[in-house]
Order: sequence, then structure tokens, then C-alpha cells
Amino acid sequence: MTLFPPTHADAAALLAFELDNRRFFEATINARPAGYYGLDGVQASISSAMADAMVDRGYQYLLKDDNGTILGRANLSAVKRAHFHSAVLGYRIAESACGKGCASEAVRQLLGIAFGKLRLARIEADCRIDNLASARVLLRNGFVQFGHSRRSFEHGGGWHDRLHFECHAPRG
Repeated sequence: MTLFPPTHADAAALLAFELDNRRFFEATINARPAGYYGLDGVQASISSAMADAMVDRGYQYLLKDDNGTILGRANLSAVKRAHFHSAVLGYRIAESACGKGCASEAVRQLLGIAFGKLRLARIEADCRIDNLASARVLLRNGFVQFGHSRRSFEHGGGWHDRLHFECHAPRG
């Protein structure tokens, strides 16, 4: 499994990934806009990701297996440079790839990029309090919980708590 920045050549496969997993993702996170779920929407999203990377605002990656099949997505958003050198990590893994170490591997590789090539110093992440698998992925990759926000995320007509995590670049 390897992370790759998305390109326009990935659009059809990325659309298939999103459509195949839409119901699974939307069970725990808010839905993307309806316009996203078409080839034009995915192409626009890839263009936006490329533009964000060009101006150091955010970085998106696709997790692919050895056959080039998309297993998941991982990203760094809200990049802050001056005085912070930080970003926020997010990821989503295909339902069929859950429980196989894909999320842990995606986060491990993304931290390597963040603390290496991108020279970031701090990465934050959060997950719903009931998402124990995601919390384990973060802890397994060196994140430490630093907070718990109550009723901070609305989904499906209800409010949910979130756990907040941080990971710092190794000192060297």
C-alpha cells in the first residue's frame, strides 16, 4: 500500500471508490454535496486538491494497493506555517479494506510526508467518541489525546462528542 497524490487520471477510479463507499461513509460523517458524485465533481475536487498543494494549503493522497486499486484517502488540511507548522489529518478507508491495517498504514505514511518533505511540526486529528477503531489507529501512530469536546459535531440530526489528538515531529 502506498500513498499517491491524486491526478486527473485517477478520476474514474476515485468516483467509483466514493460511490461504492458512499453509504458506509455517510453513516458516520456528513455527506459530500450531491454534485461531487459525478465525473465533473471528482475532476473539480482533484483540481482543487492540486491547487491547495501548490499554495501549501492542504495535501490529499490516495492509498492504493499494488494493483493500483484505491483503498482509501488521507489528507492534511488547514496547513498553518507561521508560528505553528501544523495541519489537520483526515482519512477514510473503503469498507472492504477496514480491519486490514490500511488506515494505520495510510496514517503512518502521511506522518512521514508531513514531518519529512513538508517539514510540519504538529499534526492534529479528531474522531467521534464512538469510533474506537479510528482512535486506535491514531494512538498506534503516536498520537496522544489532548481533549474531548462534547456535542461538537452534528450528524443525522444528533450531536456527537469528539476526541482530539495531536502528534509532534520527532525531535532531532
